[in-house]
Amino acid sequence: MTVFQLIQSDYKKYKKYGGHFFSILFFTQGFWAIFQYRIAHAIYVGIRIPVLRQLLLLSCLFWQKFIEMITGISIPASAKIGSSFYIGHFGGIILNGSSTIGSNCNISHGVTIGVSGVENNRGVPVIGDKVYIGANSIVAGRITIGNNVLIGACSLVTTNVESNSVMLGVPAKIISDKGSEGYI
Repeated sequence: MTVFQLIQSDYKKYKKYGGHFFSILFFTQGFWAIFQYRIAHAIYVGIRIPVLRQLLLLSCLFWQKFIEMITGISIPASAKIGSSFYIGHFGGIILNGSSTIGSNCNISHGVTIGVSGVENNRGVPVIGDKVYIGANSIVAGRITIGNNVLIGACSLVTTNVESNSVMLGVPAKIISDKGSEGYI
């Protein structure tokens, strides 16, 4: 998908949840953060002229920091995020620059997707499609989160998660196999 198609898919997702053009564009901090990320990521992967790339990425870094200060959402240009990404609430959202998130995913406020582990087990999560991550949850380490997974609020996920699982707790455990249907 092109950067414009990705932005359009994100916009449609926000509109699906009841937003209107004016409110999405001017009052939805999650959309601001993902819009900034889409532009910065397109430059990060698409521009190959070294001097131009560095200048544009420096501009995007300042833009990212501005968005981070006013929204509390940090999404580095190097992260990989699929289409139709939705941030339900703003504030306290941190994504590691090496994280990978599939398509049609939702995250709530206070979510951290980051690095954890020691030696060969140190790394960043790979998150599948149609994953819902509840408020104040942490997903960390060299783990894989399957498709259609729901991670409940205030959960700590540090192990691999099979598709269609519902995870809850600290540390998170599988409590159901109903997945994220109805949450996405």
